[in-house]
Amino acid sequence: MSQNTAPRKAAPQQSTSGAWASGGTLFAGVLMLVTGFMDVFQGIAGIAEDDVYTRIGDYVFKFNLTTWGWIHLILGVIVAIAGFGILKGAEWGRIAGISLASLNVLFQFLFLPYQPWWALFSMAISIFVIWALATDDAYGTDQRY
Repeated sequence: MSQNTAPRKAAPQQSTSGAWASGGTLFAGVLMLVTGFMDVFQGIAGIAEDDVYTRIGDYVFKFNLTTWGWIHLILGVIVAIAGFGILKGAEWGRIAGISLASLNVLFQFLFLPYQPWWALFSMAISIFVIWALATDDAYGTDQRY
């Protein structure tokens, strides 16, 4: 019976902020999937019936609801794919996630006249996704400035 007297290295400890960021990235991937599917359903509703959404208030920007339906449908599919990429840990998923979440904030802002509460909620989710993906160092970019 031989004893190994070599000192054991301690397992690397992840900082509390790193744990929040990596947990946030997993949550961001799930949120991207859910947001993508919800956008697909929102798009289908807009395409199927033009009178599903009614205009609330008088805003400067006005769009056709069928057009909004197609925008939400296409964006929803792409967002769901990016969410899947984030969950798989792909670098392209992270880059696409930040880009698409930024685009989603813009589109939801323009969709405010039709669904104000959902648009605000979706913008908040997208901002969290941007934060989580931009601060996670699990992708090998452990650069702090």
